[in-house]
Amino acid sequence: MATSTTNEPLGGTPSGPPSPADGAGTGRRLGALLHRLDVKGAPYAFVAPFFVIFAAFSFYPLVYTSWISLHDVELATLDVMKWVGFGNYVDLWGDSRFWNALRNTISIGVLSTVPQLMMALGLAHLLNYRMRASLFFRVASLVPYATSVAAAALVFTMIFERDFGMINWALGTVGVDPVSWEAEKWPAQTAISTMVIWRWTGYNALLYLAAMQAVPADRYEAAALDGASRWQQFTHVTIPGIRATIVFTIVLSTVGATQLFGEPLIFGQGPNGVTGGADSQYQTLGLLLYEEGWKNYQMGRSAAVAWAMFLLLVLAFAAQRVLARLRARQS
Repeated sequence: MATSTTNEPLGGTPSGPPSPADGAGTGRRLGALLHRLDVKGAPYAFVAPFFVIFAAFSFYPLVYTSWISLHDVELATLDVMKWVGFGNYVDLWGDSRFWNALRNTISIGVLSTVPQLMMALGLAHLLNYRMRASLFFRVASLVPYATSVAAAALVFTMIFERDFGMINWALGTVGVDPVSWEAEKWPAQTAISTMVIWRWTGYNALLYLAAMQAVPADRYEAAALDGASRWQQFTHVTIPGIRATIVFTIVLSTVGATQLFGEPLIFGQGPNGVTGGADSQYQTLGLLLYEEGWKNYQMGRSAAVAWAMFLLLVLAFAAQRVLARLRARQS
């Protein structure tokens, strides 16, 4: 009796090369998988560079600075750290220099921010109307912002110089005695605030101008039909229409005032620049941070100042949000 010599695999399925249909099905499944990965993964791939750069240059320094602030560490030996916990913050709380720098930062911030934003609002209102050479004035308003901080501060330092400065010369023509702009507290803070106002007014004015041009024209037409004057249109139509931009510029100016560094440093013209004058009459938190870290070599205390600045900004923004919600409830 003859026996069959055909080899059959277990399960009774005949062996042999895969059919073209099987290859096509595998290709379709692979293509579908790649399509799903492309649809779901492409957005993350596009935004990944930002998060990588943010993690490397913002998040990591932030975390590392918080870690340093909990240690006693010197600039020359950053690898030698002594754990002190919140000791640097306790010392900072009892340090009169910190409170002096905080008061100076607030006063300079108010002296520079309030006039700056009011002038920017008025300038934007003028540029919003049709006028000759409007493009020239818009570009010219950005020139101070494009100017180097160091160059601008040096020029203003010469303008406010006590013996040969232009400001004291102008005051002398009307019989006013020369003012020691660098040696006295309020004159020094006024001079520094003038630098900040000159540099940022045009930038904020263009932000306001862009927001004003987005306000619908029919609102102005309706206000004009109701007999509203230009001033009434400005206060009841323009200001409410650009309120979000105003809040944004206030936040931006608050951050800039808290981090103020270059203008007072160069205004001091030497060693007094770091200490904010002989009596620290215009030392800001930024200058105190620099003095602790790069003059006294105390990086732990310097990091504590940096985190104190950050926490102050958080508290300021939280207070602004609370006031905004209370105002919304009342309205």
